[in-house]
Amino acid sequence: MNRRRPPTVIRAHWVLLVVSMLTLGVALAVHGFTTGNLGEGDNGPSTSSASLTTAVVGGGPVVNSSDLASPGLSPASRTIALTFDDGPSEYTTGVLDVLRRFHARATFFVVGKQVAEHTDIVRRMVADGNEVGVHSFTHPELGSVSAWREGLELDQTQQAIAGATGYTTNLLRLPYSSKVANLTPTELLALRRAGNYWAVFTDLDTKDWTRPGVPAIVAASVPQTGAGAIVMMHDGGGDRSQTVEALTVLIPKLQSRGYRFVTVSESVGLASPFRSAGVPSRLRGSVVIAAVRFGDLVAWLLSATMILVAALSVLRLLCLVLLARRHAHSRIDETADHLPTISVIVPAFNEEVGIAAAVKSVAASDYPRFEIVVVDDGSTDGTVAAVKSAEVPGLRLIRQENGGKPVALNTGIASSSGDVLVLMDGDTVFEPDTLRRLVQQLATPTVGAVSGNTKVGNRHGLLGRWQHIEYVIGFNLDRRMFDVLQCMPTIPGAIGAFRREVLEQVGGLSSDTLAEDTDLTMAICRAGWRVVYEPQAVAWTEAPAGLGQLWRQRYRWCFGTMQAMWKHRRAVFERGAAGKLGRRGLPYLLLFQVLLPLLAPFVDVAAIYSILFQNSGAIALTWASFLLLQFLAALYAFRLDRESPRVLWAIVTQQFVYRQLMYLVVIQSLTTATAGIRFGWHKLRRTGNLDAAPAPSTP
Repeated sequence: MNRRRPPTVIRAHWVLLVVSMLTLGVALAVHGFTTGNLGEGDNGPSTSSASLTTAVVGGGPVVNSSDLASPGLSPASRTIALTFDDGPSEYTTGVLDVLRRFHARATFFVVGKQVAEHTDIVRRMVADGNEVGVHSFTHPELGSVSAWREGLELDQTQQAIAGATGYTTNLLRLPYSSKVANLTPTELLALRRAGNYWAVFTDLDTKDWTRPGVPAIVAASVPQTGAGAIVMMHDGGGDRSQTVEALTVLIPKLQSRGYRFVTVSESVGLASPFRSAGVPSRLRGSVVIAAVRFGDLVAWLLSATMILVAALSVLRLLCLVLLARRHAHSRIDETADHLPTISVIVPAFNEEVGIAAAVKSVAASDYPRFEIVVVDDGSTDGTVAAVKSAEVPGLRLIRQENGGKPVALNTGIASSSGDVLVLMDGDTVFEPDTLRRLVQQLATPTVGAVSGNTKVGNRHGLLGRWQHIEYVIGFNLDRRMFDVLQCMPTIPGAIGAFRREVLEQVGGLSSDTLAEDTDLTMAICRAGWRVVYEPQAVAWTEAPAGLGQLWRQRYRWCFGTMQAMWKHRRAVFERGAAGKLGRRGLPYLLLFQVLLPLLAPFVDVAAIYSILFQNSGAIALTWASFLLLQFLAALYAFRLDRESPRVLWAIVTQQFVYRQLMYLVVIQSLTTATAGIRFGWHKLRRTGNLDAAPAPSTP
């Protein structure tokens, strides 16, 4: 009997999924902003009619951004204000060590994102008596971004500094700026919008970021005899080892000439730029730092996940193709004398539209000795009338109250007489040689059961093509691999052949899971029998024609498979055929049918992030390469299955709807299994449309 699931339980995991995706989205948006890829662009005017006064142009390099009519301030004679941009980074520690060794101080114009990642270094800057100034949060050209973006850049950097040190600062250096005389119109615009800052330019630009060599950096840092200077260097943004080494030469050289190395404010006679940050500013700064670090962590984890998923997916495809090739070249010799008696068991519950075609197709088989037993499991439609109207000679019809598919199959098995039992669904059509192909494999004494090849009979429409591709690539390639590895976990309910003694040994079919076929197959493996795959034993089945029907079918399959895996988990510790299932088949199912689909939503989010914020060309190339690999594997699978490859164009569209539906099924199944909810088997609505299948001949 079906049990109704509590709606609050089912809704909870979807809420959790949405919240998780939103959290990821926010974290990645933060990461996109902090890496300079969000909101940056030519949002401001590239030219401006504004210009600096002659007084400012002819003044010093420290300019009051709120009074651009007055000349800038210049450092006192024989004072050097070393300034470092783009940090902090791992090279900043080296810079601080050199400064401390020679009792020198400097001013660091920090990037907010770097502050969030290296708070300890920023705290050391202040503790050592150095000054800290704002250099934006992500290092864009501030004149080329919108006013709100510039405000955000400066404000977030101030908050990061406050969170790291407890102070704010009134020093600013515009990214990409150098000397006052070289100030561009867009930089002037950014300066006007900045507000109340002392903007620090430079007297001497060492261009150390070009890595010209230690002697060149030192030479560019030496002012005219006796003059003071603000010197521009870099402690972040790349390899700054030459800068660190140049300091060990420059500082003692100029100190020996009577120069002092001081901060910018001290060099021009300004008060300390630091202001104590209030508790709200410190808290906001802590939030900014935490958000940046969390965004970086999420981006790293998603990148690692994408690499892991891609590697596992490629490995899986390669294994499938290689083992499928081995399976194709290791066919058994057909033994014409192996002709055991067969009983074909057909359970039927409301199969009015397809049951007649099913039994007619079996009756048209070229096998000499078999019987057909149809078990009507309490159908409420015209199933019984359809079976009778088929007028199949020798067919036996058994009617019983509704008890479920496993009960119906066990009834048919108990009422049959064949040495080999072929179980099929009531919506399935066999080809004339299917029975003969199945039993040939049973000529091997160690083989206890045989899986046939299920093909999609209704391939019209995009959904039908998607399922057709999945059956050929996934299901049948998987079964070839499982056969070679001797760990077959599932014989599909649509077509399977079993020795009677095997079914008696495992106690028939069980109602413990929703996937009675998987449960039965695993039980046979654990009983010491080998289960094999016969690709030429073809059964045509009707795949779900709508997304709702597909969801219900795959949900039952997935949930039932999880139940069967849990039921037979002890096979991991067993020997022989059971151990092969436990240590080969079960880990494969867990990895590729449970865990990998669970990672798929995060991979999709990561892919969208990469397209929006990173090198979309590289992402497109990667995706196209993976799709090409899938296509080549599909081409080989279709060749093995003797199918036309003309439908393979649908692989591209399969990535955008069908794949997402499949991983949502896994999420719901896992949640339901974790919650301990039990379900009855849901009957799918059938249309009887098997347009791709050969029409059964009249027996």
